[in-house]
Amino acid sequence: MTVLAFYTLLLAGNATANSAQKELLKLADTKASGEYVRSRFLKAMTTTINPNAAKKVLIIGDSHAQDFLNSILENNYLKGYQITTRYIPTRCQIYLGEDHEKLIAKKDKSLCTTSDNLSQAKEAIAKADVVILSAKWRKWAAKKLPQTIQNMGITEKQKLVVVGVKSFGRVSIKKYLRMSDNQLRKLRNEIDGNQNEVNEIMKKSVSNNVFVNTHQLICGTSSSCPLFTEDLNLITFDGGHLTKKGAQYVGKALFQGKVLSSLK
Repeated sequence: MTVLAFYTLLLAGNATANSAQKELLKLADTKASGEYVRSRFLKAMTTTINPNAAKKVLIIGDSHAQDFLNSILENNYLKGYQITTRYIPTRCQIYLGEDHEKLIAKKDKSLCTTSDNLSQAKEAIAKADVVILSAKWRKWAAKKLPQTIQNMGITEKQKLVVVGVKSFGRVSIKKYLRMSDNQLRKLRNEIDGNQNEVNEIMKKSVSNNVFVNTHQLICGTSSSCPLFTEDLNLITFDGGHLTKKGAQYVGKALFQGKVLSSLK
């Protein structure tokens, strides 16, 4: 029996187990949590663009873009927009340039040759009123964002949004089951040091009218991030991706920033 299974049985027979502990056990099912992250994004990929729609939003990216869509939907933002999506794997990165193939790791070339990319998405980009790029950005792609943006051909009538990186550090649900409510509220995790590097690159390479500084809006200026909301809801189930309550929490934080607040 796994440790997690043991706690499941223990809490099942414990009348005093609180709702936060029971919710944590549900989130320990990473398969179900992962399905939540991607399901609505994948559905939006098959949405046919209505040329007569008043406003159109195109969200492009990897599983972090899937999180971003959930953060919109959990807060009922962008209700006046038609939302479509395009999926570009993290291993391929969001980049538009002739040297893309040279920048991808050799082991990823097969995947990236057959996956979607910005070049294929240019027609859809041209039809959108708002284009949102969201990903687990790597340093090379962050450095080349100015080139990518220039090659996308965004017009003055369109709004471009670039959503920055996020990471909540290592998550241990088994550990949290043994902690008090007060400890959970105060709990903060040190983030991956690489995130700070990528974030600094993006702040310098992208206009502050375009760049959503995800880390700052969620975590503040420190190198650590909260793991639970004030209501004791776990924000991320794996350190990188959001729970349903986490998407609601993060969405509210991101849409308070100046780049996204006008789109609510």
